[in-house]
Amino acid sequence: MSVVPADVLPGGALAVEETATRAAELAPRARLWPSLAAVYRAQLSRARVARIPLLFVATFQSVGIMILMRGVVDGGEEAQAVVAGSAVLVVAFVALNLLAQYFGQLRAGGGLDHYATLPVPPAAVVLGAAGAYASFTVPGTVVTAVFGCVLFGLPLAHLWVLIAVIPLAGAALAGLGAALGLLAPRPELATLLGQLGMSAALLLGVLPADRMPEVVRLARDLLPSTYGVEAFARTFGPDPDWAFVLGDLAVCGLVGVVSLAVATWAYRRAAVR
Repeated sequence: MSVVPADVLPGGALAVEETATRAAELAPRARLWPSLAAVYRAQLSRARVARIPLLFVATFQSVGIMILMRGVVDGGEEAQAVVAGSAVLVVAFVALNLLAQYFGQLRAGGGLDHYATLPVPPAAVVLGAAGAYASFTVPGTVVTAVFGCVLFGLPLAHLWVLIAVIPLAGAALAGLGAALGLLAPRPELATLLGQLGMSAALLLGVLPADRMPEVVRLARDLLPSTYGVEAFARTFGPDPDWAFVLGDLAVCGLVGVVSLAVATWAYRRAAVR
């Protein structure tokens, strides 16, 4: 009778170990950009019905503020600040306020557990949601800017700069909103922080900077949307200084990268708890 080592038998230890090793091998994680596109499409489809009415509210809010300011501002740099600040306020309402509420509710309701089970990078979840919410601000921002230019008699020639202002300011504010929602221990606090952030964008972005106290100006410089407002306001002049415009846009983009990185870290922190 021949003797066969137990390791080579179908039920032997070596065979079991090899089977366990093969079973433990998982499929590679999805790449960032395909995952980002998938999350973006899903968020855009999910939020389309619920967020469009709120976008109208954001637009009417900014238009109403400009109509009120028309009674105390005649033109010049003050009118430029009002129109630019009101246009970016639409971005702040959706990208900062609503995104903070969304992630706050997602964390409280256990929705992060669903995303944590998906083979997608955390950055794709944050960037996809932020991009979807920021996309809803495009129509309202354009309508607000056109209405403000007509109301205050400002030129429409350089409205194309919104192509850069909307995504850069949207990224900065969306990252901040997502971080606030993910770091807040309760959804009610996330809602409160989002409202406070939007109020700061309203008071510090719409009101002319030269009428503010020095302390308030310093606080204004810390607000991510300020640089988007400044870049847009500079284009209303007869001879815009494009170097300053590009500088403001670069700062806004840098703040967006930092805020989205913080939001991604906050997502990882909240998902493992």
